[in-house]
Amino acid sequence: MKDQFNTALDNLVEKLQGWFNTLIEYIPNFILAILVMTASYFAARYISKIVSKLVSKKVEQESITNAIARVTAVVVVTVGLFIALGVMNLGKALTSLLAGAGVVGLAIGLALQGTLANTFAGLILSFRKKIQIGNWVETTGYSGEVIDINLKDFTLKEADNNIVVIPNKTILDNPLKNYSLTTRMRVFIECGVGYESDLEKVEQITKNVISDTFDQVEKPEAVEFYYTEFGDSSINYLCRFWIDAESMLEKLKAKTKAIIEIKKAYDKEGINIPFPIRTLQFNNKLNIKSPDLQEAFSNN
Repeated sequence: MKDQFNTALDNLVEKLQGWFNTLIEYIPNFILAILVMTASYFAARYISKIVSKLVSKKVEQESITNAIARVTAVVVVTVGLFIALGVMNLGKALTSLLAGAGVVGLAIGLALQGTLANTFAGLILSFRKKIQIGNWVETTGYSGEVIDINLKDFTLKEADNNIVVIPNKTILDNPLKNYSLTTRMRVFIECGVGYESDLEKVEQITKNVISDTFDQVEKPEAVEFYYTEFGDSSINYLCRFWIDAESMLEKLKAKTKAIIEIKKAYDKEGINIPFPIRTLQFNNKLNIKSPDLQEAFSNN
């Protein structure tokens, strides 16, 4: 019994000595690993600030700038962790960590497929120069001013002040019309005048009104005017001209102003803008004293 105890004690002492020797041997590596992790931490903070400043010059959204800066910091710290594990000769632990990270990343990617798609779409939209906050755009049946682009969704404010929130992936997968990319927009006005009107006079009055109302239209010849059809109760025309505008709201205001001024000019000149009416005309005069008519009434 005593011999067994002494043998076990010797094994324990030998084991402790081996651990102690290993610890002494790995102290320089351990210190170096700590220095690597510390350096990676401060490097991550410094690089994160630099990335934040660079991204803020390209992206107006603060949320996306902060997200990119944080991702950069995580990447730098992760690289420092792998270097520290390599310094300590923990190759197996490093391999296991990479394998575990791959499996976890795959599971998270499958579970958050829609969310990640919106996140990456938000990053892409944020770096697109043709889509900026304040632009007036039209997409997926909605039209309004872009008030926010973040990592989840794309927010519009419509002309009636309603807020529309659209997933970023939807914006990226569908056509988008940006009215703010150009400083000019064309206004279309469709109207009709009575058949008794002097068509040449109507055309000239309309062009003069548009030219006098809008400073952007330098002369009446810049206004396009076309008669389009003989309608049921009027001769219809299409008038179009260019204005300086960057949103649909400005275009609507210009169209409203043009319609008001055209109506005033037509009223002043006695030009009729007819509305649909139905006229019943009887060419044959009815004579109630007619023998045939009296006979018809008597039979009934």
